[in-house]
Order: sequence, then structure tokens, then C-alpha cells
Amino acid sequence: MDTTAIPTAAMRIDAQRLWDSLMSLARIGATPKGGVCRLALTDLDRQGRDLFTQWAKEAGCTVRVDEIGNIFARRAGMDDTLPPVLTGSHIDTQPTGGKFDGNYGVLAGLEVIRRLIDEGVQTRAPIEVVVWTNEEGSRFVPVMMGSGVFVGAFGLQDVLKQKDTEGKSVGDELKKIGYAGTEKAAHFPIKAYFEAHIEQGPILEASDTVIGVVTGALGQRWYDVVVTGMEAHAGPTPMELRKDALLAAAGLIQGINRIALDHAPHARSTVGWIDAYPNSRNVIPGTVKFSVDLRAASDDVLSAMDRELKALCDGLRNEGRVEVKLEQVVYFQPQPFHDEQVGAVRRAAGRMGYSHKDIVSGAGHDAVYLARVTPTAMIFIPCKDGISHNEIEDALPEHIEAGCNVLLQAMLEQAGIAES
Repeated sequence: MDTTAIPTAAMRIDAQRLWDSLMSLARIGATPKGGVCRLALTDLDRQGRDLFTQWAKEAGCTVRVDEIGNIFARRAGMDDTLPPVLTGSHIDTQPTGGKFDGNYGVLAGLEVIRRLIDEGVQTRAPIEVVVWTNEEGSRFVPVMMGSGVFVGAFGLQDVLKQKDTEGKSVGDELKKIGYAGTEKAAHFPIKAYFEAHIEQGPILEASDTVIGVVTGALGQRWYDVVVTGMEAHAGPTPMELRKDALLAAAGLIQGINRIALDHAPHARSTVGWIDAYPNSRNVIPGTVKFSVDLRAASDDVLSAMDRELKALCDGLRNEGRVEVKLEQVVYFQPQPFHDEQVGAVRRAAGRMGYSHKDIVSGAGHDAVYLARVTPTAMIFIPCKDGISHNEIEDALPEHIEAGCNVLLQAMLEQAGIAES
């Protein structure tokens, strides 16, 4: 057999086994509403890691853990000196998380290996499945911690010192759960990285499309805004003499929403947190603090949105009634994925007869960091009503199966099938 042969679309994963594995993992940290609370580096996270490790070893994989707790399960290739084809995601969740966010990508990768064993198929290059540490960032910051350290976006020692709200450090908690590994937390040669994931948005479901071929991820700029006016009594103070910080902030927020509408279709603007002081019924607000989240598919658009936000703040400041302070606190550049790997996903979906469309990820994923050091692509499947980071997060079994079938085909195309 030609080692570069395109795999046959007849090879499909064991859908029931994948579903059962997802449901088994979901029982660790299960919530009364049907979701999962399995925060990073807790004992529940340890239990989830232990279960994945057990399954990987039962599938004949060798398992290693690096210094930030990332777990790599490897199935050797016929030529084990070749760079591996890597897949995976995370198994930590939000406090009110669901069964599929992250977990699907990890267990889809494991199912690929299990199916290759079932079929007696040996790949030319090795295949690895990775569990990234603390992707969610709900207990420790920064988000996407494990993959960020892996690619060099964060320093290992800086991250190990990060503490949760109880003062417990990443380093101490890794040791406590037994996942402070000895492998160097740094990237190694990888032929390709694929990550299967629920969309976490409504586009695929709304268009009745099974597979999202993810071409890249939106860049992000986050800001903290403080609007300062003057508190005053709501009764005696005439409208024309007020320095109402909340009224000024409301106008600013409307303008921020307009920025994204003016840069459709891939621009996003969100004010997700707001705090008004003194927050009293009969006092004119004197200070309002709020967050701004701007996203776009290109750096040119994101930079234009940044300029427009600053112009809005300058205009409000120049009116003379309030002061406006704007501080950027996060910047992620837009991240296109690699044409060859995106093409592999697209070809796999086509060979298998699945409806598919190109899509841009609006959320951050470990794949965004991996794309800095290796050719990367993602596979999206629909989730019910576009809901994620919620206990009612759900996905159809047939979509779970389809995404994993596409992952299998794409990885086989990249890893090659060894000669019989």
C-alpha cells in the first residue's frame, strides 16, 4: 500500500464507544442539572485525568506528563522517528460546564486510536492525543495555560506561581494531584495538530450543517473602562447640570455595539461586566466601570475597531461632563489556521458525504496557541441552540460521530498508512 494513500471513507469510528466514554467522563464532577463541574487541578480533575490515562494505556499507548501537567498519549508509528500527528483538547470545565466542551476533543482523539487498533491499521507517523492543562481559566489564570506554556507564550515558573482565590498555587496543586510531570514543558516537532470541538455558537445548527471547517480564530482585544462623573442627589439636581456617569456609559456602550455592526460579518463587541457606584436608587451614579471585548478575523479590522473605541472615549471626554479612562488588558492576534490542514478537514468531510462549511472560531482554543508552532486546524460540530459554558450544553450523537469520523480521516491523511 502506498504510504501516502488517502484513507478510505469506509473506515469509521465506533460511535457508541465514543458516546459511552463521554458519558463516563461526565460522571466525574456531574451536577444536578446534567452538567459537569471539574475545575482544573482539583481532585475531580485528577480523577478525570486518571480515567483518560487508564484508557490510553489500555489502548496500548505510552503516556508522559510534562512540567505543567499536559498529558500526552502516544501510539507509535511504523517510522517512530517521524514527527507525530497530534490531536486533543482539555477536560477541565467551567463551574457550570457541560459534557462536551473540551472533553469531546480529547475522547475523539482516543477513539481514533482505538479504531485504528480495531482495524489493525498502522500509521506511518506516530499519533498522539493530548490533554491540555487549565484551558478554561476558571480556577487559575491565564486561560489556555497548558498549551500557552507549551508554545512559549507563558513562562513555566511564572505560571506555577499563579494562585486561585484560596491562595493555592498551580505548582502545589499539580503536585497534590500527582500530575507535576518531569517532561520538559516545551513544544517538540509536530507534523500537524487537529482539535475537534463543539462550535459553542449557533451558526452550524442554524444552517443545518454537520461539520464546520475552521479556517482560523478571531483576534481579541479586551479593555477595562472607567467613566467618572459626580454623585449627586437625584431629586434636587437638574438634568442639565448632572454629571451622570451611568448615562454617559450607556451611550458609550451603544457606540461599542455599533462598532461591531459596522465591521460585519466576523466582528464582535461585547460589554459583559458593569459596576455602577454608588448603586443607590436616589443617587446619580458617579463612577461606572465596565469591560469591553472586541473580536475580529483580521488584525486590520481589529485595529480599526480599537481606533474607533478610542475615538468614542475621546468624544465623550471632550464633552466635558465626565472623565473616561480606557485600558487594554488582553490582546490575542487573529490566528489563521494552516491551509493544508484545513484542506485535510474539508477533504475528509467531503469524502464522507457530510455537509460542511468554512467557519471562523469566535472563541479561544488550545489550537490557537498550537497554530503558532505547528500546522493546525479545527473541526466544529453543532451544539444545541449554540449553548456552551452551561450545564444544559448538548450535542447530537450523530454529530459527535461525524466530527470524530472527519478527525480520523484527516489524521490518517496526515500520518499516512504504513505498508502491509
